[in-house]
Amino acid sequence: PAFTPRPLRDQGPFPALAGAAEWINSPPLTPEALRGKVVLVDFWTYSCINCLRTLPYLRAWAEKYKDAGLVVVGVHTPEFAFEKRPANVRRAVKDLEIGFPVAVDSDYAIWRAFGNQAWPAFYFVDAQGRIRHQLSGEGQYAKSEQVIQQLLAEAGQTRVAAAGLVAPRGLGTQAAPGTEPVRSGETYIGQERAEGFASPGGLVAGRTHAYQAPAALRLNQWALAGDWAVDAERAVLARPGGRIAYRFQARDLHLVLGPAADGKPVRFRVRIDGQPPLADHGFDTDAQGVGTVDAQRLYQLVRQQQGARERLFEIEFLDPGAQAYAFTFG
Repeated sequence: PAFTPRPLRDQGPFPALAGAAEWINSPPLTPEALRGKVVLVDFWTYSCINCLRTLPYLRAWAEKYKDAGLVVVGVHTPEFAFEKRPANVRRAVKDLEIGFPVAVDSDYAIWRAFGNQAWPAFYFVDAQGRIRHQLSGEGQYAKSEQVIQQLLAEAGQTRVAAAGLVAPRGLGTQAAPGTEPVRSGETYIGQERAEGFASPGGLVAGRTHAYQAPAALRLNQWALAGDWAVDAERAVLARPGGRIAYRFQARDLHLVLGPAADGKPVRFRVRIDGQPPLADHGFDTDAQGVGTVDAQRLYQLVRQQQGARERLFEIEFLDPGAQAYAFTFG
């Protein structure tokens, strides 16, 4: 698309970046130290599929415009308790090949300073230290890059608009979402926010309980089978052989999982409509549906090759200790 400068109104001063537990890839940054630079602040968390899909663009912009005066600052504000641990965030930043500065905002200090409400969220700050544009959610990449170019041009980098727009291709969990409508939404397994749970007797919080799967699931219903302990934000498997089932309609199915509490990996097997996934397997399984949970993160378990049909997903854990947090789709 042709570059047309649009009026970007002043939305207030660059809030403080104070209160982070630590900084990755950089010493602590301040609005004062960043004066004269155009800054893109990205609120994200590493188990969020929508955040992961923005990363190819953020990496590409950080690289393309660094010499023109752009600084991308990631603010990692956690959704789940395990994302508060700096060691987990450091591992994620390394695994995701993020080279720009990341503030570990485990206590929500920076999130509150910005009055932020969502993941992911972008704030575009001009060289004078004023917020000039913001947006939440994935997408709108062309507009975002044009805003970057406009703010750099205002700061004297008049040639950046001639550089065109980036078109990165994300792989695995960072690939663009499917084009067909998604009829399944984010679904939490922990008792605090669980919806659509269909095992007989409902969720039993605070102790290990033997769950049974119902005879059938309707669209967007899910169930546990086996011995699970459910707390506020997750279910933890007490004995091998536990299963989770979900009837969904989307191209991709992801599940936020963690290994046993002592870090011991947990093997699993995925079935779609009772069969190995074959070509419809996700990035974190093979064609037979076999995979391993070795870290607390988002796992892509299904990527359908042909559209987004309604399917029955089942995962069986072959070892005890698996932690399951939330389903997301795309």
